[in-house]
Amino acid sequence: MNSPTTNPTNARTVPSVSITTARTGASAKADELGMRTMQARAYAKRGEQFLLIKSPPASGKSRALMYIALDKLHHQGLCQAIVVVPERSIGSSFADEPLSAHGFEWDWQVAPQWNLCNAPGVDEPRIAKSKVDAVRQFLASADQVLVCTHATFRFAVEELGVEAFDERLIAIDEFHHVSSNPGNVLGSQLGAFIARDRVHIVAMTGSYFRGDSEAVLGPADEAKFETVTYTYYEQLNGY
Repeated sequence: MNSPTTNPTNARTVPSVSITTARTGASAKADELGMRTMQARAYAKRGEQFLLIKSPPASGKSRALMYIALDKLHHQGLCQAIVVVPERSIGSSFADEPLSAHGFEWDWQVAPQWNLCNAPGVDEPRIAKSKVDAVRQFLASADQVLVCTHATFRFAVEELGVEAFDERLIAIDEFHHVSSNPGNVLGSQLGAFIARDRVHIVAMTGSYFRGDSEAVLGPADEAKFETVTYTYYEQLNGY
């Protein structure tokens, strides 16, 4: 006699989900400026002071930020752009891009000394001090783009104050690392920047929620952001 573990009648059916997409090709197709669908949607909102981009991984958020930042630097009167990423490895997503080769007006360029994610060491106090000094030097320079980690940015704001970043773009990647909880340093600093109202902010995230159930932004601050949403379905449907 068959045992319960081998009897086919006792076998469990594993549920599965199958979807069929339209395969429009839109996710990989670029317009005359080299922008894919999500990037063009975000670029259309480039004049907003506070912009929140909610878009899946691999949809091109880094490149969307490049287009927006360059317009803000060349047409909107901002003097510098600071790109803030959660860890050093993500800094490579914001390396030089020859955007003009695809129809855009300018190229994205980061001078080697201003990509602090490529600097040796980790964001420990001793190393962080030298990186804060680098942020200070960047702010006093005529160069336009700096890339650093969340940790380096937090240390720099703590030491230099929010007013040191006036008339600049602050772009925060993986924005769900921010929290409205007063104990979240980056979240508190972001609130101070919004209250001072002297910077532009572009926030980017693939998932606008946190695992600890804390809100990313308080309702009053969130209401100030114009939101660009590009869904997982749109991304998949476009392949």
